[in-house]
Amino acid sequence: MTYTFRFGPVLEAYPQLLAGAWLTIQLSASAMLLGLAVAIICAWIKTSGPKPIRFLVDVYVEIIRNTPFLVQIFFIFFGLPALGLRLSPNAAALLAMVVNVGAYATEIIRAGIESIHKGQVEAGLALGLKPLQVFRYIILKPALRTVYPALASQFILLMLTSSVVSAISADDLTSKANLIQSLTFTTFEVYLVVTLIYLVLAMAFSGLFSTIYRLAFSYPDRR
Repeated sequence: MTYTFRFGPVLEAYPQLLAGAWLTIQLSASAMLLGLAVAIICAWIKTSGPKPIRFLVDVYVEIIRNTPFLVQIFFIFFGLPALGLRLSPNAAALLAMVVNVGAYATEIIRAGIESIHKGQVEAGLALGLKPLQVFRYIILKPALRTVYPALASQFILLMLTSSVVSAISADDLTSKANLIQSLTFTTFEVYLVVTLIYLVLAMAFSGLFSTIYRLAFSYPDRR
């Protein structure tokens, strides 16, 4: 059996693939930043917050970490309209990604916070700092430095998992690939190209995170 490769139709549709890749980058970057903010707040609550709110955060984390991402997307996109909240596919995709990565990153950051020696916290309090100031100036940066590799891996995984949002017709890279495949019937070619694009995106994000680490968390050489 001989197969004739047809990359021509895929290359002709490159503007659609670029548009999908750009939306994937936008969704991933936005979800990473918002999810990190959610995770920092939730991690602080889990380690220092009042018990009732801590319980709610625990429920949120356990629900998200123990249910499929696809089901979470469907719940937000198809379920919330029953409560009067209707979101566009792209907005629903972003919300689902933020909620998902926020839960996973909460546990990562919590582990980093708990790695900080209690003596440092006690010293900050003894100097008259308020609990929020202690968290900001003494705990947060060392904790983030400790767990940064795990966070970076989680965020890259989020970018790759974003392909699932095509299930609700969000205009991401995978959705564009599905559309091109349905019109040109170049299944092997289009998904090979998309695989390479995702690989490039993952490597680009990895390089970006390495640069951020060097700029934000590396200690200066005092020699």
